Amino acid sequence: MKVGFIGLGNMGQGMAHNLLRAGHHLTVYNRTRSAADSLAQAGATVADSAAAAAQGVEVLITMLADDEAVSAVIFGHDAAPGALSTLSTEAVHVSMSTVSVALSQRLAAAHAAANQAYLAAPVFGRPEAAAAAKLWVIAAGATEQIDRCRPLFDAIAQGVFAVGDEPWTANVVKVAGNFMIFSMLEALGESFALMQKSGVSPELFLDIINTALFKSPIYQNYGSIVVQQRYEPAGFKLKLGLKDVRLAIAAAEEAVVPMPLASLIRDHFLAAIARGDGEIDMAAIARVSEVNAGLSTGPRQGE
Repeated sequence: MKVGFIGLGNMGQGMAHNLLRAGHHLTVYNRTRSAADSLAQAGATVADSAAAAAQGVEVLITMLADDEAVSAVIFGHDAAPGALSTLSTEAVHVSMSTVSVALSQRLAAAHAAANQAYLAAPVFGRPEAAAAAKLWVIAAGATEQIDRCRPLFDAIAQGVFAVGDEPWTANVVKVAGNFMIFSMLEALGESFALMQKSGVSPELFLDIINTALFKSPIYQNYGSIVVQQRYEPAGFKLKLGLKDVRLAIAAAEEAVVPMPLASLIRDHFLAAIARGDGEIDMAAIARVSEVNAGLSTGPRQGE
């Protein structure tokens, strides 16, 4: 399949490499061109703009940091045309980024007006899962378009959940899932602080809860990151966690659903960023509980 791929950050790199390994023909674009070097060596064509990456492809995938980045590459910016202007009427745009419900709805309307197809298909998984083709895809949109893109999803993921005909529903699932991860990190941070002040090893506590209570790889993975203070290099930057919890709050407000815990977590992300932790892994939100409990948290970023 001829695929355009825009966004070669921590997640996009692994995803694009796996699409190449599966035999798909890739044209890639990244604002920082050097990020495309390894893909060019693996056989990808490197485009010099988002519009060029979308030209002549069957599927355009975007994997970008936020609403602003997705809007810029699709709709254009600073007089540069966007991918919407060059994507053919035979093609489908698959937005795999974590973006707002509002932007997803805007993308669906814009592509429909241009006689193009659109799917929202954000993913769960960290960069190591992206590299190992072990992501989980949450897809929404026309069933025939989801089926059309399954060979691509199969190349990057261990499973696909189709959640609805309206693309924006996938974005609601994604931000709610991320909110649950943030809630877990908040609970781990508070519990680990309690263990430390009570003379119980957080490592032992993690082993107990992950054996007797949850038996969850995600608890084990994130719990180990927090216990070991393994926040750099960041798999997912803390400042992006703030962006995502804000997306959850916005979706909840639109649906008239109170989410008081989300507001608390937002404030803890802000506290962590105020302390200089915005560029390290989002699991460092657990440090806020350590600080609130009067515990030493180890060296700060840049020290």
